[in-house]
Amino acid sequence: MRILFRYFENLVNPYVDYPEEDRPPTRLWPFMMGYARPFARVFVWAGLLSVLVAAVEVWLIFYMGRVVDILGRDDPARVWSQYGIELIAVALFILLLRPLLHVVDVMLLNNAILPNFGTLIRWRAHKHVLRQSVGWFENDFAGRIANRIMQTPPAAGEVVFQVFDAISFALAYLIGAAVLLMASDARLLIPLAIWFALYVVLIRWTVARVGPASKAASDARSAITGRVVDSYTNIHSVKMFAHHEQELDYAREAIERSRETFQAEMRIFTLMDVVLVSLNGLLIVGVVGWAIALWMQGQASVGVVAAATALTLRLNAMTGWIMWALTTFFRQLGVVAEGMETIAQPIDLVDAAAARPLALREGKIELRGLSHHYGRGAGGLDRIDLTIEPGQKVGLIGRSGAGKSTLIKLLLRFYDAEAGQILIDGQDISEVRQDSLRGHIGMVQQDSSLLHRSVRDNILYGRPDAGEDEMIAAARQAEAHEFILDLTDPQGRHGYDAHVGERGVKLSGGQRQRVTLARVILKDAPILLLDEATSALDSEVEAAIQDTLYGMMQGKTVIAIAHRLSTIAQMDRILVMDRGRIVEQGSHADLLARGGLYARFWARQSGGFLDADAAE
Repeated sequence: MRILFRYFENLVNPYVDYPEEDRPPTRLWPFMMGYARPFARVFVWAGLLSVLVAAVEVWLIFYMGRVVDILGRDDPARVWSQYGIELIAVALFILLLRPLLHVVDVMLLNNAILPNFGTLIRWRAHKHVLRQSVGWFENDFAGRIANRIMQTPPAAGEVVFQVFDAISFALAYLIGAAVLLMASDARLLIPLAIWFALYVVLIRWTVARVGPASKAASDARSAITGRVVDSYTNIHSVKMFAHHEQELDYAREAIERSRETFQAEMRIFTLMDVVLVSLNGLLIVGVVGWAIALWMQGQASVGVVAAATALTLRLNAMTGWIMWALTTFFRQLGVVAEGMETIAQPIDLVDAAAARPLALREGKIELRGLSHHYGRGAGGLDRIDLTIEPGQKVGLIGRSGAGKSTLIKLLLRFYDAEAGQILIDGQDISEVRQDSLRGHIGMVQQDSSLLHRSVRDNILYGRPDAGEDEMIAAARQAEAHEFILDLTDPQGRHGYDAHVGERGVKLSGGQRQRVTLARVILKDAPILLLDEATSALDSEVEAAIQDTLYGMMQGKTVIAIAHRLSTIAQMDRILVMDRGRIVEQGSHADLLARGGLYARFWARQSGGFLDADAAE
């Protein structure tokens, strides 16, 4: 049996290579068909088997009517002598072939399609979302994005399930029922046709309302996830400001909205059920009553009445299931449509068609007429011209909002500049591959968040192919080795195997920063960006790793952002930014002698930090 399971489970590879699209289809069915393409052959067989299983079920009802007529014709001995072989053959078919058909049908659906279809969608959706720019992620809740990645695949799988398990089966069954009744007496089709017409009207009414209602409910559930995850992610702020009740109110607003949308959805189903019961009563009375009337007139046998009765009772039992299947089908389509708002968004920051890897020879950086205002027309950078020679160490200072971080983000190509160029060794970074560009840049940020994995995994993120000795050497250089050896997580893992928690929450700010430094040391990239690299370190630790930092800078092109001016005073050149422009540049001594903005920053700094507001 295990071999049989494995055969069906491996009919489709959910990780098969596929042409990635920067702009996926934005309409529902083309979107679904793109994911369904690897399943085309399996879908055809699943559809055929679903129809065949339905045909067998209708034939069984027809045959039960025939059995009733046979039993009423003569005494048991004559019936057995005349029809015994036929009855045995039918019994063998029911015991052997019918289960075999059912097994293949179910295994195609449950083992070949459902697990692989959801996996394929989740894998490709995650792959697509990971290609989005940093700016794209900054404009949405991480929780909502993750929720859509998680809920869309099972919803799409449910759509496929209902197509083959219910809709195709039901259509085949209904057609078979019509053929059976027509073969018995064509007049029996009249009540069936009237019932079917009213049933279609009910389906149309239900579907027209369920789709939008389901999408609204799905949107509301995603909003809950976004708000709840936001609270959990920022739990330190929640506790520190004692805003427990405020966060509950914030979540309750979204939860109540979800309840209201779900109530509206359920009202539709209640009305549907009430009308459906009435329609099914009409079906039973119409078809069975007419069959009895025909029998009383001698125009139909007892077998015909029995078959018509069994068929209508079966349809009566099926109609609720079919209606629920159809509404589930369209409800899940609504969930898929809601997920498409994230999964099908175009990727705007892409590699050029002929993009090549960055060929870094020296590390010379040039900015030519660089402007970026985040589409607002103000803020960011404004017409920056700058050349940083290979191996030069440049300090970058300015008030908050002066454009320092924007410059770094553009250099990493987290955004495409609205105007101007950035060149590295004469190569426009918009024309090289993003992964190769960032592979040549090491960065230590002020917000040193870590992955919720082991310390080892976090350090090796800088260079996954590094050996254990190289990793430990980098940790020692970052003054991290000693505290790492003392780490233990709740699962009992120690040292480099200990997990650091979401965003590294189980470590102190200084510990996180030192692990981040170790990661960048291990990467050993020729261009180094430091954004307040020592801001989270206490004075003793900072002094201990200053030599390490300066050692890291040797032979590299360096841009360092700092508010603690003493940390960049030894740089080859210092750039002072204000309102998106470079307003001063030179060495520490030159800028002090000039008596401009830098000199005022230096004079007004408190405890070695830039007092930008006072310098205003």
